Amino acid sequence: MLGALPASLLMAGCSDDAVIAITGSGTLRAGVRADVVGFGYLNEGTGNYYGMEIDLVEELASRLGYGDIEFVTILPENRKEMLLDGQVDLIAACYSIAETRLENFDFSPAYYDDRVIAVVQNSSLIEGIDDMRGLTFGTMSGANAAPLLSTKLYEDGFTSGEVVTANEDNSDVSFDTWHLLQFPSYQELSDALEDGTVDAMVLDGAIAQTYMDDKRHVIDGFVVAEQSYGIATQKDSELSAPVAEAVQGMLDDGTIDALVDKWD
Repeated sequence: MLGALPASLLMAGCSDDAVIAITGSGTLRAGVRADVVGFGYLNEGTGNYYGMEIDLVEELASRLGYGDIEFVTILPENRKEMLLDGQVDLIAACYSIAETRLENFDFSPAYYDDRVIAVVQNSSLIEGIDDMRGLTFGTMSGANAAPLLSTKLYEDGFTSGEVVTANEDNSDVSFDTWHLLQFPSYQELSDALEDGTVDAMVLDGAIAQTYMDDKRHVIDGFVVAEQSYGIATQKDSELSAPVAEAVQGMLDDGTIDALVDKWD
């Protein structure tokens, strides 16, 4: 049975048709991560998801009047298609707000600010970015870390940007002063750092927490990019405005601060 819509939506002037479109069958299908501790993590033994973004979606669904939530695991390489195809109603999965993504999706106000960073093994003796000349960076394929890294290294004068060699899918690219390898999963990226296939892995700070230990450290003074996470919905969908309003409400009333503190 559908829950009642909050007064804020009714006051916003939603038509009856819009209300039906927003609540649908009463189930909100949310695309979330299953491998990011503290944000979206699936306990395969229980089948339950945990994390800040899971709690965020639950609160969002309550405020929008949904009676149920279906959490759907998404990956960087399939999240765009899953939202465009309607396999999920929204994405809350460490998904950064970027100009290129605004062409296809609407985003809520940002609920978490993060940085893209570079992590190395302590045994590598790499301390600064200049120590990475001639070495290999690893990123997750489908994420935006690789283009952000390439831009950052060019802007900092680390590289001319010249591509020496590249394979067909750009998962293995040699530049003039550095090498890029991309991996299908964060676990494979982390394994590649451990076994020395890559000398540094570049990823969101929030995601890096899952793979940090006392044998690794972040390259000091090197931030690839600042970014903020938002909830993505289909462009100009009936869900976009209510989601944005609800997230703003959670920012204003301290709910999101409390969730960040809970999972920090």
